[in-house]
Amino acid sequence: MKEEEILGILPLHIRTIIKQADINWDDLQEIRLRIQKPVILKYRSKACYLSEQGKITTRKEQLHIVTSQEIRQAMEYISSYSMYAYIEQLKQGFLTIRGGHRVGICGTVVMDHDKVKTIRHISGLNIRIAHEVKGCADALYSICTRMGKLIPTLIISPPGCGKTTLLRDMIRKISDEGQTVGVVDERSEIGACYQGVAQNDLGIQTDIMDACEKGQGMNMLIRSMAPDVIAVDEIGSKEDVEALFFCAYRGCSILATAHGKNKESLSKNPYMREIINKKMFQRYVILEQRDQPGYITKIMDENGVVLN
Repeated sequence: MKEEEILGILPLHIRTIIKQADINWDDLQEIRLRIQKPVILKYRSKACYLSEQGKITTRKEQLHIVTSQEIRQAMEYISSYSMYAYIEQLKQGFLTIRGGHRVGICGTVVMDHDKVKTIRHISGLNIRIAHEVKGCADALYSICTRMGKLIPTLIISPPGCGKTTLLRDMIRKISDEGQTVGVVDERSEIGACYQGVAQNDLGIQTDIMDACEKGQGMNMLIRSMAPDVIAVDEIGSKEDVEALFFCAYRGCSILATAHGKNKESLSKNPYMREIINKKMFQRYVILEQRDQPGYITKIMDENGVVLN
């Protein structure tokens, strides 16, 4: 199914040669297409190229070079020949397709005062293949819950270490174990909603505010859906922090992620420093890059005591 979903949006020639490659689709993370540049694959966590002969290679010879016609063709397939229907998503710089895969877009940005109106003359696409890893949060769940209730938890990770994958599975586990979870999916990456339906399994008691700014989405969920847990990805702004305190003061447990190498690195952000000083979270989960997504190096409590 994953293979069909991705092949269906690729330009015809690239589709043909990538079929010839001996690819394990579970190990393919990204396909990058840039006009007048080679096709670049992120495969098994390494960057490599696609040759005209349909081989994955690290050599810069006999590579397929992407044309402007192929970018246009890919956009037609991605939008089912109706870009107008995707204009709101396009303003965010990405489109979500069937299966929850996300296509990042670069080109000429058209502004309307201080807001993005659309993107024209598209020059590059980054197809990020969605991967669910069910069960990757099992060990985390046992440390970050007490009597079936989530202990407020922050997952800290550099980019590309699987924090969203871990967050997604933790949401599923919490939800299936009996707590109501409200998810604010600002970039349609957690649930990966396609035409209003989540493509990823977030559990049986989960409500999703899709493509909504985090602060506003958290306030809406609190007022309308009465969640036990609020889950968000990549917090860090003043608005995020204000909304998190709003949720915490109303009795919600928070499950969130943030970019960083460790707890100390977050303190450089004054808004995150306030969260740490006021001990909003009682569990800090530190990830690092390994072969498996969501590799946990350390779990600490709010006082810095290592728990694992």
